[in-house]
Amino acid sequence: MHEQDSAPHGNSAGHGRRGFLSAAALAATSLMAVTGAAPAQAASPATSTGAGTRRRNQVTAAITQTGHRRLGSLKVSGIGLGTQTMPGNLYGPVTSRKDMVALIRTAVDQGVTFFDTAEAYGPFESERIVGDALRPVRDDVVIASKFGWDIDPDTGARNGLNSRPDHIRRAVDGMLKRLRTDHIDLLYQHRVDPTVPIEDVADTVKDLIRQGKVLHWGLSEPGLGTVRRAHAIQPLTAIQNEYSTLWRGPEEQVLPLCEELGIGFVCWAPLGMGFTTGTMSPYTRFAEGDRRTAFPRNSRDNLAANMPLVQLLQDWAVRKGATPAQIDLAWLLAQKPWIVPIPSTTRLSHLLENIGAEEVRFTRDELQELNAAVARITIHGDRLPPEALAMTGVEAPTR
Repeated sequence: MHEQDSAPHGNSAGHGRRGFLSAAALAATSLMAVTGAAPAQAASPATSTGAGTRRRNQVTAAITQTGHRRLGSLKVSGIGLGTQTMPGNLYGPVTSRKDMVALIRTAVDQGVTFFDTAEAYGPFESERIVGDALRPVRDDVVIASKFGWDIDPDTGARNGLNSRPDHIRRAVDGMLKRLRTDHIDLLYQHRVDPTVPIEDVADTVKDLIRQGKVLHWGLSEPGLGTVRRAHAIQPLTAIQNEYSTLWRGPEEQVLPLCEELGIGFVCWAPLGMGFTTGTMSPYTRFAEGDRRTAFPRNSRDNLAANMPLVQLLQDWAVRKGATPAQIDLAWLLAQKPWIVPIPSTTRLSHLLENIGAEEVRFTRDELQELNAAVARITIHGDRLPPEALAMTGVEAPTR
């Protein structure tokens, strides 16, 4: 995929590309069996030898991301990497911290330049993993992190939201140490604090930008009025909201606002927390500690009711010689040239599958057909638990 300053539509994929995608997806999926290693362990070249190493090198050489997009003036890879799951306390444990560092370094080798983390992930541990992994290539990558929670630095306990100016400054200083860097490329307010005027937040970030500690900033799941007020003081580079074929809420108002103001859009949970990959069903039972059990749309009845979307993605995967996950990511890329998904993963096979999505192209007619088909499907169940949903779309108080 070429530089994404161009139109999002392309010609229909030919047999060669479809063959490549099918082979790449199968190779990525079976890579762990070939190497005989645990999923995340395969991310490190030092963990395998002989035929397994040769096979992995062949696969990774074939699946390298080349496309870039712009979030405002910030240039990033067309598909980024989310690191929320890497501490191992969101969807279940990971193999090891060492493997997560190796996976991020492999992502860099495969052309990923955009890495997303937050102080709340772990808490703190995701930032430490990212910092350790990217220190050798710091000048070649873009690191995004988020402030906004009142987190005890010793116990990690959350005490609600806190975006007071003095707290933001302390939070950023902590981030810089954990990320082992002197600047954060893109700093988000993780959630709007309903007790702090967004003007106070924007002024604080503007000062951090003057100091060189922050280069760009954004908001996550904000209210529309808050976006306008923040942008008027210090122009926003990106809004980060959930967006996928499973949750299309941003299409009504948020995406038009981003287009109007020239703000980029970053999609968290672009694969519906695993649902649109086709690996979940009404019979799915989540592992102990997997937080997805608390999400209403993951109840057994709602999973069953939402299966028509999975079937649609599977049908298109066959049609395009791809995987359901690649169809979902390619669909996002085709919506606007300033949309960037950041799928999280802890497995090399999934990383390769995700970045391979940039090879999936839709003609204009195909995109219209797919958009119409997605729009006809009713999604059942709220996307977040009630307490988390209440923190989305919040408007900050006036100053």
